[in-house]
Amino acid sequence: MNDIKEQSKVREERAKSILEKGNPESLDNFTYLVPSQYSDKKYRVIHLDSYSCECEDYVRRCVGTGLYCKHIKAIILFEKLKNAYEVEGTIKKEIDDIIEIKETGCCPKCKSLNLIKRGWRKTSIGDEKQRYMCKECNTRFVLSPIKNIKVNAKYVCLAMDSYYKGHSYRDISDQFKQFYGIELHHETIRRWILKFGDIMEKYSKTVTPRTSGTWNADETLTRTKHGNRERGADYEYVWNVMDKDTKFLLASVTSGHSRNIGDAKAVMKEALAQNKVNPEHIITDRNPSYQEGIRSTFRNWNVSKKKVKHTSIVGHRKQINNNAIENLNGQQKEFQKVRRGINEVQKYSNGFKVFNNFIRKGVKDNKTPAERCGIEVKGNRWETMLVKSLEVPNATANQEIVKSPAD
Repeated sequence: MNDIKEQSKVREERAKSILEKGNPESLDNFTYLVPSQYSDKKYRVIHLDSYSCECEDYVRRCVGTGLYCKHIKAIILFEKLKNAYEVEGTIKKEIDDIIEIKETGCCPKCKSLNLIKRGWRKTSIGDEKQRYMCKECNTRFVLSPIKNIKVNAKYVCLAMDSYYKGHSYRDISDQFKQFYGIELHHETIRRWILKFGDIMEKYSKTVTPRTSGTWNADETLTRTKHGNRERGADYEYVWNVMDKDTKFLLASVTSGHSRNIGDAKAVMKEALAQNKVNPEHIITDRNPSYQEGIRSTFRNWNVSKKKVKHTSIVGHRKQINNNAIENLNGQQKEFQKVRRGINEVQKYSNGFKVFNNFIRKGVKDNKTPAERCGIEVKGNRWETMLVKSLEVPNATANQEIVKSPAD
């Protein structure tokens, strides 16, 4: 066992030496050409369900043992390095290029790469998932981005996409049954929407968008199900702050029934935390709470030398308008109309914020607000955001562990 560990460490060091010579060449989504450590020769590494290499070390010593040669280890290390953050000028681009994560065959318990395939796990809907066993700690597990869920991540993303494009929970449930033969209760879908939308929104807060410096702010009423027969329908306020040019939604905060100075200050602080730098100009409607909320948040104490210019559209509609944010409010109302009221207003606002910023593309330029801010999400946008968000500390674990009989 110690010899195997020692050999694995040696191969890892050699893999680092290979990467120092240059990056592997990608032939397609599944194939790389990796340079030899000591010559000009290149070896073909293929990654489908597992890794394979055409080098002698892999053919003679690794096949059937669960071990990886130095060329495969170089690819695994290269994939990790591709996700490193880059610094451009004075702006730290926390997401320059979100790359879809491939399963690297790592044990979730001890992080060992010494794995073997050990049977299949059958889910409650009849699908089968490959089960692995770690030869170091004997843990059996299924590689999956989401823990304790009977379908894969693509189904969760499809449900979220359908929901934020206007379908009801029952419509989505029927869609799964009609097209995929999967029976999912509408409450299960509701829990997915709230849970993973919240996780993605927390991850999106780590992004620093390159915005124009001009913000639009406005509040809108959202119908809830808290009303009764005597009082009728109930409503809560949702405050939105959006960058004018990129349409990137910087903040979406629920304040309940109030819209006072404290509420205006709270949404401005949320927008500033997302944007990282003060705006140059904020455009609002007639609500007087904005004036003191902006003044307090950005410390505009000196009237003659204000740090942030604030303009109310009241009396200036011919010169300036708040159409961008009012259009967003209209889209939110259309989204909520089919629900006839919601309860967890803030969580739905969080999910809509992710949908607006990273998923929905504009009609004219076919770009998302994130792309206009210099943030590109490659591949399936929902799935890429989901996988990346699950890597955030305190988020759901990224592997499903199955206890071995010995435990």
